[in-house]
Amino acid sequence: MDLTPVQHDALIELINIGFGRAAAALSKLTGHRVQLEVPQVTMCPIDEIAKTLRPLVDNELATVHQIFSGPVEGDALLVLDQKSAAILKELLTSEPALPLAIDRSAREVVTEIGNILLNACLGTFGNLLKVQVSFAVPHLTLETLETVVGSIAVDRQGLRYALIVHSSFRLRDSSLTGYLVIVLGVASIERLIRALDQWEHDLR
Repeated sequence: MDLTPVQHDALIELINIGFGRAAAALSKLTGHRVQLEVPQVTMCPIDEIAKTLRPLVDNELATVHQIFSGPVEGDALLVLDQKSAAILKELLTSEPALPLAIDRSAREVVTEIGNILLNACLGTFGNLLKVQVSFAVPHLTLETLETVVGSIAVDRQGLRYALIVHSSFRLRDSSLTGYLVIVLGVASIERLIRALDQWEHDLR
């Protein structure tokens, strides 16, 4: 299942709206201006997530995982390598991240950032589709990429496709790269594509 160029552009614009809301929320939380770069979006079958992300991330990851449900349902993940997660904690709390490790403070910071980013993007999808999306409590895991992807496939058998959103965070003159992975079933992705078509048509 592939997106047309028009659908791809509409999806990027939609995610930009969600990221704008997330950046405003993060700026309010931190007291610093937060910039999120224009995202790159890839759609692939669920069994190709690891192959797509493998060249981009280290082996050990900090992943915020949040299940969402409703007329559109699936799994959403914020994926950071552990070094980036530790630096992010330092930037947001002014506490030193040396040695670079995911301590309790870093876990709390990364989980909260994941919650803000995931809710902003998924909330935008919900608004587009004019449906109520419910969110489970997010949780953070420290696993390898293959373990993370394997847990999605095992836990939610109906899921088939993944939207992988690649974006950079800029905060206090530092830049970090994160990956937002939204995993959907066939029915949910088809509904999203129909809504993108309608949304793009309405903007003309």
